[in-house]
Amino acid sequence: MRSFSGARVFLEGKIRRCDLTFEEKILSVGEAEGEILPLPEEALICPGFIDEHIHGAGGADAMDGSAEALGTIAKTLAAEGTTSFLATTMTQSKEAILAALRAVREYRCRAPREGARLCGVHLEGPFIAEAYKGAQSAAYLAEPSAELFDEFDAASGNSIRIVTLAPEREGAEDLIAHLRERGVIVSLGHTAAGNEDIVRAIAAGATHVTHTFNAQSPFRHREIGTAGAALLYDSLVCELIADGIHVGIPAMRLLCKCKGREGLILITDAMRAKGLKDGESELGGQRVFVRDGQARLADGTLAGSVLKMNRAVQNAAEKIGMPVERALESATINPARALKIDAETGSIAKGKAADFTVLGKNYDVLYTVRDGKLIYRAS
Repeated sequence: MRSFSGARVFLEGKIRRCDLTFEEKILSVGEAEGEILPLPEEALICPGFIDEHIHGAGGADAMDGSAEALGTIAKTLAAEGTTSFLATTMTQSKEAILAALRAVREYRCRAPREGARLCGVHLEGPFIAEAYKGAQSAAYLAEPSAELFDEFDAASGNSIRIVTLAPEREGAEDLIAHLRERGVIVSLGHTAAGNEDIVRAIAAGATHVTHTFNAQSPFRHREIGTAGAALLYDSLVCELIADGIHVGIPAMRLLCKCKGREGLILITDAMRAKGLKDGESELGGQRVFVRDGQARLADGTLAGSVLKMNRAVQNAAEKIGMPVERALESATINPARALKIDAETGSIAKGKAADFTVLGKNYDVLYTVRDGKLIYRAS
């Protein structure tokens, strides 16, 4: 049994001082028992961050197709306060995707307690549009297919939670309806879709937008595109890479203004170079060059990010100007609700998993706790 005593805690949408006692679950909000973990006066305890869109970190990538790589990612993410994540795949060969998904199944069967919790898979492609493929490979694009999705999902141990697709492609509406029946989130991304395509996709069951404003049709005054639809339709929950590189500050402010408190989810979309020094790396079989916090292909195309989730929250609060409470919600309870794991995690309440991020000055991570276990402690 461990406790935080007299701490600043992000609780029920507000920051207040109280005690927390926990083992694997939160036992009490308001009483301190057992070992008291020391905290500086300015420390802030918030729910563990949830990253629903991340490819890799610490030199490992979900497409490496090994449980060991997933373990490296999980341990690296703990240092930025993330306690839950989705392993995100890329548009590669069918065999490579299947290998990655089988590795997820193997890793989850082991149920490791080290590092962040792997909650499932974000299948980013291969059902995307060539015109907006970004850093993904055009050679392996596939027509939207329920049969192919089912093969992928079976390989993952039925772990796919989100599918990013281009709704304008032939067969997409049927796949969206199939995914809705399976309880899988349909996220619109890497797409040339116009407004009418988006409207049909929403009717079929689409609910999300992948890394909003990136790799999607732009807003124009006679065709609002995917970017405009993301702003217009309240039913669409929008991902945002809040590094100030992928999306400019005014555009991020506009997105936050349009989506309200529950309509925004912070992601990192990070690749294997996160947590490493600048230099050459790899994404989807392509050379990536990382310099000054930017990851780009040789032609200058952005290739994911090296963003850390605690910095995404800091940027949302300090650069976008969001109230810190809303910035925290965008990295905790909002993705938890989307993934339907909010009964277990995403907020601090008695009976929920003891998943905490403890932030110090400048949003630095002091502790990360998952299921009551200390998985990271700043040196």
